[in-house]
Amino acid sequence: MPHPSPSPAAGSAEPQRRARRKNARPGELLAAALDLFVEKGYAATRVEEVAARAGVSKGTLFLYFPSKEELFKAVVRENIAGRFAEWQRELDSFEGDSEALLRRCYTVWWERIGSTKAAGITKLMCSEARNFPALAHFYHQEVMQPGTALVRCILERGIARGEIRPLDLDTGVYLVLSPMMFLMFWQNTMAGCLPARTDDTSETAPCASMPFSPEAYLEAQIDNLLRGLRP
Repeated sequence: MPHPSPSPAAGSAEPQRRARRKNARPGELLAAALDLFVEKGYAATRVEEVAARAGVSKGTLFLYFPSKEELFKAVVRENIAGRFAEWQRELDSFEGDSEALLRRCYTVWWERIGSTKAAGITKLMCSEARNFPALAHFYHQEVMQPGTALVRCILERGIARGEIRPLDLDTGVYLVLSPMMFLMFWQNTMAGCLPARTDDTSETAPCASMPFSPEAYLEAQIDNLLRGLRP
């Protein structure tokens, strides 16, 4: 007896699954690369390790990213640099005062960057920038410059509205950025070496090892910053 022919739906299911798997590979590779870059640093991470963690061959990785440098750049764009346009739109549409905007700035940063593995990218760059000047230049152009420009816009908006006193914006932007930088460095250096706090129920590691609450620290920094910026 002849076997019945597979239905069109059954025949097309496997190609569809393969297509979905292929479309997911860049994201899987970027996630694996982020993990390894943060864990081991740029120099010590090998593309073979990234491919193995993503469950593909090294050749497959090179189909999407032609070199380790391009892979790293893609990780930075995926997790940080590619978000500035979205943050600028949020700033442009924000209707509250400068105090509410600065609080929103810290909250969004902590939720989307500071408490995630992406925070380790900044520590990595500070550690290895001198050995990889091309990557340092890339990071400066695609992360540092737009980041400081965004903070500058927040301060300029506040000054124009009479909610922030006039100040030197070239250095004033770092008043806002410094608490963020401290948390990223602490989280990716000393925090992982300390015993966990018994009163911390957060599932965010390595933040559970911090001797203080990151949220409480940011709240204290915001309060101190606002006192200094008010007219």
